[in-house]
Amino acid sequence: MVEVEDVLSRLRRYPDVEAVNLFAVDAADRLMLDVAADSLVAAGDGRVAVIDDGYGALTLGAIAAHELRGVRVHQDLLTGELALTNNARIVGLSDRFATHELGASLLTDVRTVLWRLPRALSGLAETADAIARYAAPDVEVFAGGRDKYLTPAMNEILAEFFGSVRASRGRQKSRILLASEPKPVGEPRFPMHNRIEEKDLEVVAHGAAFSGPRLDIGTRFLLDQLQRMKPDAREAIDLGCGTGILAVALAKARPGIRVTATDQSAAAVASSRATAEINGVTDRVTVLQDDAMSTVPDNSADLVVCNPPFHVGAAVHTGSAIKMFQQTGRVLRPGGELWTVYNSHLNYRGVMERMVGKTDVMGRNRKFTVTRSVRGLHDARSVEDGSDGH
Repeated sequence: MVEVEDVLSRLRRYPDVEAVNLFAVDAADRLMLDVAADSLVAAGDGRVAVIDDGYGALTLGAIAAHELRGVRVHQDLLTGELALTNNARIVGLSDRFATHELGASLLTDVRTVLWRLPRALSGLAETADAIARYAAPDVEVFAGGRDKYLTPAMNEILAEFFGSVRASRGRQKSRILLASEPKPVGEPRFPMHNRIEEKDLEVVAHGAAFSGPRLDIGTRFLLDQLQRMKPDAREAIDLGCGTGILAVALAKARPGIRVTATDQSAAAVASSRATAEINGVTDRVTVLQDDAMSTVPDNSADLVVCNPPFHVGAAVHTGSAIKMFQQTGRVLRPGGELWTVYNSHLNYRGVMERMVGKTDVMGRNRKFTVTRSVRGLHDARSVEDGSDGH
């Protein structure tokens, strides 16, 4: 039998950002495994689902503790899915679980769900709906997180879908919401739709997609610069595409351009595909789930547009954005342009100068800065150059 603590101690975050203040396992993971132990035993093989398991602690911890097989896993973030795959190989448990999309294949007849609560309440609602819709009538849901990220609104949303919702006792600044007795659900409320009249865009958004169906103010500010972005660009990338607004706006404004919209979030990818379809540009917009363009060839794009994240999970950390800039320096052709919008206090300009090329401020308001970085003709950059984001 594999020792649980031995498994947990060997987990890494890779390929996600790794740093001294970022961890692959935390107190919430350990609390969930402890509190759910009896339920996991009772559920048995093939009837346990794990949702948004950061780096595999819940999946691999449950398997190791109870010798489970046939565990079903869904992770919105590709980095989490890849980390779980890597960690499972390291500890020799790769054959004990399978990944699924959020829906019937993940949840039908499941009796126990382990779930790291998401930041977005709309993402919480879409997942709660799926559990109530497909899981077994006697399902027990263990939804956990760190105290500082739990809110009363989470209890209220869970109560819309479950007859019983209660909080566990806290431990090490972590807590679990225990939900059971799924309620009947009507027509799914996701994905959501919204028309943005001034941009002539219809937006489709799944629950976990950044900013939902709205046009967030950073993206709006970047869109105002659309006509100035490399006029002769033929191949463009919307990096961290969210619901695909930038990709679709580019495609609609420039009939001769082809756009790849890429994001590591499964919800974002599904949203972008639907947004491209409803706006009639699927012939020129390709949507790809990828980790910061890692599968995009060198020197293959004329233009990259990006509204980068400054969160890694729940922590404010700029490593994810820096990773994006590193890859952009590799993917842009000489003379290619990166257009970025970011919170002005983050001051990314120096990083982009180093990793992409000459960077100029193209717009600034009270909150955001828009910059253009131009890849130099002789800048043969690689992801090993510059900062590693730690």
